[in-house]
Order: sequence, then structure tokens, then C-alpha cells
Amino acid sequence: MKKESQVVFARNVIEFVTVAAEFCTFLEHIESMKRDTFVDITLKILPLLYLKASLLPECELMGDDNLESYVTEDIYEILRIDIASVMGEKDDYLEVFLPDMAYSDAPIKKCVSEDLADIYQDIKDFVFVFRLGLNETMNDALVYCKENFGLLWGQKLVNIMRALHNVKYNPNDETIEDNTCGEDDYHLEEDE
Repeated sequence: MKKESQVVFARNVIEFVTVAAEFCTFLEHIESMKRDTFVDITLKILPLLYLKASLLPECELMGDDNLESYVTEDIYEILRIDIASVMGEKDDYLEVFLPDMAYSDAPIKKCVSEDLADIYQDIKDFVFVFRLGLNETMNDALVYCKENFGLLWGQKLVNIMRALHNVKYNPNDETIEDNTCGEDDYHLEEDE
């Protein structure tokens, strides 16, 4: 067995896999959840996911093949709509960490639902490949997940935390008008 394949059994990797699987399971069962409950649980699991991802060890790709993915466009869209339904009018937030923001006269709007669905897609695909139990693909999934954490979903995660913190602790804050995130043909119900 190659040394690189042993990294997938390291304590920090196993702990990340555990939190990642819990995160995915949580998001897959939110369709009838109240917004307050969703926000409260999400504000607890996201920091843990961030911490465990930041502790992942360095490793190098072992294979040349593309990894299997689990999350289809339909799965992604259903999850995004479920999260948007739970969040209601609190789904939108202003983005402040985009490079384009320096050149923009208008604020850039993001959606909690879309960003959480993006994170879910990467994490669920990682968990799916990891569950296959093949050392080489587990290792490569770990490499991609760690890289994507640094480049993509780590920033989205902390942005979502900022937005959800505002929802929880400033519930009377005005929301962003003109909801343009995601599809226009679904109805968001308020959770009040």
C-alpha cells in the first residue's frame, strides 16, 4: 500500500467525513423544517465543517481518472428550492468578498440556498466517493475536496454564516428587494 493512500484513514480525515456526512443528511431532510430551527442548526454545523476541512492533511493525486459524482442537476435544484422555501424572504444577502465588488456601483446579491447547494454538491460528491471504499479514489476525492474548500466553498461557507447570523440575531433587518436568485417560477412561503 502506498503511503499516500494511508492519509485517508487519518483522524482528521475521518472526523471531516463524519461531519460532512451529517451536513449532507441534515440538508436532505429540511423540507418541513421551520426557518428558526434551520438557521440555528446550520449556524452550528457550518463552523464545524469549516474547522474539520481546515484540518485536512496535504495529499497528492494518485489516479488519472475523473471521480464519480452523485449530485445531479435535479438533486441540486430540488435541494436549492427546499432551502429557499425554508429561508423565504431571508434567502438573499449581499456579497462583499467578490473581486468584482471593487468595480461595482451596485451591491452584488447572493442566495443562501444557492451557496448551500453549491457546498452540498461538493461535499456530497466527496462523501459518495469516499463511501465506495477504494483507497485511490478516496485519496483523490480528498485532494479535490481540500482544493475546492480553499478556492470555492470555504468562502461561501463563511459568507452564509454571516448572512444566517444576521437572520438569527437581527430578525427585523430589512431584506433585499427583487428576489432574482434561482428560478423565478417557484413560490416561496413565509415561515412565520
